[in-house]
Formats: sequence, C-alpha cells, structure tokens
Amino acid sequence: MGNIISNINELIKNTGNLIELEESIRLFMYEVFASVLGEVFTRLNQVINENKQAMGWIVKREDWKTVQFTFGAVRFRHTLMADENGDSHYPFDEWLGLRKSQRHSPLVEVKVAELASESTYRETARVLKEWTAVNLSHTTVGNIVRRVGKAQAQADEEMVTELDEAASLPEGKKVEYLYAEADGVFVRGKEKKKSLEVRHAVVHEGWERNGKRVALREPKVIMTTQSTPDFWKEVQALTAHCYSLEDTQVVTNSDGGLGYTAEKFQEAFSQSNLPVLNQLDHYHVSQALNRALGGGQSEYKDGIKKALKDHNLDDFMLWLDTYESTLDDAKRIEKVKAFRTYITNNWERIFDWREVVENPPKGARSLGAMESNQRHISFRMKKRGMHWSSEGGEAMVKVKQGILNQTLRNVYVKHQHRSARKQREVKRIVRMSEILRNPTRPSVGVKQGAIGLYTAHSTAMGHLVKSFK
Repeated sequence: MGNIISNINELIKNTGNLIELEESIRLFMYEVFASVLGEVFTRLNQVINENKQAMGWIVKREDWKTVQFTFGAVRFRHTLMADENGDSHYPFDEWLGLRKSQRHSPLVEVKVAELASESTYRETARVLKEWTAVNLSHTTVGNIVRRVGKAQAQADEEMVTELDEAASLPEGKKVEYLYAEADGVFVRGKEKKKSLEVRHAVVHEGWERNGKRVALREPKVIMTTQSTPDFWKEVQALTAHCYSLEDTQVVTNSDGGLGYTAEKFQEAFSQSNLPVLNQLDHYHVSQALNRALGGGQSEYKDGIKKALKDHNLDDFMLWLDTYESTLDDAKRIEKVKAFRTYITNNWERIFDWREVVENPPKGARSLGAMESNQRHISFRMKKRGMHWSSEGGEAMVKVKQGILNQTLRNVYVKHQHRSARKQREVKRIVRMSEILRNPTRPSVGVKQGAIGLYTAHSTAMGHLVKSFK
C-alpha cells in the first residue's frame, strides 16, 4: 500500500491538471490490478501443477500467457503438462475456463458484442479504447461478434433439437392469452444485388402501462437469417420451452407474405388446443391502400376503409371498381388490381381479434408491434453503406436477440459455470495456494556474534581477528 501511495503522490506532482491526473491514475490502477492478478494466477498454476504431478502428470514446459481483461492485460505463467495417456494439457487454463489461444476474457468479449450491436465496429473499438484498458482493431471486434453470436445460435439449435428428441413437452408457464407477430426485413448482402432476409418474430403476454407509455409484457424475440423452416422451428421451440399452451388462446398477426402465412403460425403454436387466430396486419393494409390510391385523402379511400372495418366485401369491391373506372393510366390500374388481389386473398384475416374472442382481457390493444420492433434490426444493419456476409449477419441478429431476451451472457459463459463439485475444488486449490505465500518476518536488527580463536593472539590468525574489532 505504501508503494501505491508513493506512486500516486508522484503522479500528483508530475501532472499539470486534474484531467491529466485522473487519466494517469486510471492507467496506474489498471497496471496494479493486472500485475496483482497475474501473480495470483501464476501461484494458482503452481499449486495445480503440484496436484497434477501427484497424479502422475509430467511437466513439459512453462509458458507466458496474456489475457486482456477490462482493467488491463494480465500476464501469467501457465504450464504445459502431459497426462497419463500422453495427451498435452494446460491444466490451469482448463481449470480457469480459458479456450485454446483465448486472448480476451469472457466479459470483454460479451461487452464488445453488446456495444457492437448498437454501433459500428470502428466506433466500438474507439469507445473501448477511451473508457477501458481494452485496445482492439475493428477486425477483432467483428471476430468477437461472430464468436458470441455463434454461441447464441448454437443454444437455439440445441433448444430445437431438445424439443425434437423430447418424449413430452416441457412444463412451462400457463397464460390465458399469448400474442405473436412475425415479419422479415432485408439487409444488403456481400454479393452484388443480393440481400439477406432477417426473419423476426415477437412473442408477448399482452400490454402494461407505465404512465402514458404502453409496453409489451414479457416480450421474447427470435431473429435469424436462416431458412423459413428453421426460423419457425426456433419460434416453436422458444414458446414450448417457456409456455404450456394447451388451454391458451394464441392471437397472431402478420402481413401474409411468403413465409408468414396463417398456416405457419398454426403449425408453430399447434400445442394449443384452441384455433390460432391470425389477422392481417393493419399497417400493411394501410400501406397497400396508399400504394394503390395514393397518399392523399379521398372519398374512395374513406369508403374502402369503412368497408374493411365493417368487413363488407360487396362495398369494398364497389368502391374499388368505382375508383378504377376513373383511371386511364395502365400502371395505376395495375396497382389497383394488385391491391384487390391482396385484400381478397386475405379477406378472412381482416378482423380485430378483440371482436372475435369472448371476454377479451382488460386493456387489450390491437396488434401491430412488429414494425416498431424491426427498428432493432434496421437502425443497426441498414443504410450507411452497410453490407453483411451470411455469417456476420447471422451473428449480429443473434447478438441482438440475446440482448433483448437477456440470455446472451448466460449462453456465452455457460461453459464457465462451475458445478458444486468444481466449486469445492476451486476453494480447496485456493486454500492450498496459501502455502506459497512468502510470510513477512519482523526485523530483529543486526545480530551480534564472535569468531572463536583457539590459538595465540601473536599468531597470524590472532592478528586477523584483532583487525575485525
């Protein structure tokens, strides 16, 4: 502690203002913490080596290893050993939970991925350098995002496999109503004129108010760039692991596009014994109406909207035919025909679910949260000249999914969660490391002593002894 205080005093004397002082102390703090942790790791490595040698393992060599933590680069010694079968191991790395060639702590990697999910890789590297002891290139940031996103993707695949192989459905939360919406958003791919579709689903239990603001209750998302069948398998697996839907009324919403039909929802939520309600998204209906009749107000649009609200197909056809008769532009007529086809093909899905079910829950609202939730993807992955590879795009959306579902950290450090037996081993090894500490002995001053002569003082040895006095 004395050395630390002395060093801080030197920093105070050698800096000209408080900003420089704080930056200098921060860097000094990083150095101290990293140095201390490196010494602790080296001592624990020595204890583990002794344990392994007692089990018959053989020491091959000792190496230096550096791992970047949020507070600095920690350098320590770790030992390469051969087990009884001759296989090579770094037992301390395995005990600590470090991967082969791992250069960053799990917290650094998760923090990097979380920050990169909101800003570019270059901006992520800049912010980390400003606020932590982590200094990375934007390329390394991208590699970390892909590694963390892959962990979330593998967890989702395992969840699907577990559901496929299970003899019965898992026991989950029981709810009276469950709401689900799904849609896709396209982002630019690496290949010319080729895009990636991010398939996106939101599942929630309803709505809750916070003052004047309304938020979804217990929202969960699935995002992926994988195929449509894989996407719906993940949706089904997620809901099956979270809910028991046998007596649940599932209400769904989509634009009816390819891959988001009523049949897809029915299959994904087939656990429910009740018919799955699927309504056509009101936002997409309004968007299609504006494309066909223009964005301005008109009596034709008002009449068509009223016919849709009253679910009156005759009136709808009458108003649309009347409007079409006023057109002489082939392109505008084609847009009207496309709108007519879209509506008639989905006519049975145009309804308000609150008017269909008996006794809708208090505070029930119309569905249509998907468009606002798509901003999680579009704000990060679209525009600004961004192009995404298949691997990079999938990793990014999985990182976003893990953050929104609050599963990313648990999924990524799953391999580091110690069992009760492993935790006992950790405590035992830490206790054994106490024997490696060098105890501090109190000073007893200069010791007094004498040299026995056993001969005459006139001899040469006698003269030598006199010279020491």
